[in-house]
Amino acid sequence: QVQLVESGGGLVQAGGSLRLSCAASGSIFRINDMGWHRQAPGKQRELVAVITRGGSTNYADSVKGRFTISRDNAKNTVYLQMNSLKPEDTAVYYCNAKTFKDYWGQGTQVTVSS
Repeated sequence: QVQLVESGGGLVQAGGSLRLSCAASGSIFRINDMGWHRQAPGKQRELVAVITRGGSTNYADSVKGRFTISRDNAKNTVYLQMNSLKPEDTAVYYCNAKTFKDYWGQGTQVTVSS
């Protein structure tokens, strides 16, 4: 089992920045990819960014150049630095960890005002 605890969400004006953190505990040695997804009201959950154990990254087109995912394997933590935030980035952001199954955090709200 893997437990994920997110932090760092909040309310920010358009153009601002936020940094999300997700700390993993439990069977962390089994974790391969970690990532962030988001779900806006009335929309499906979508991938935002993913990072492999080795540090390779992939981003949704909508956040490329604005968001950066990073990972500290020693701290079992993944981060999402979000810059130049837009109102359309408003969503609940979920941390994800993959072993042989998917684990999810409880979600953290990010609200970007115009």
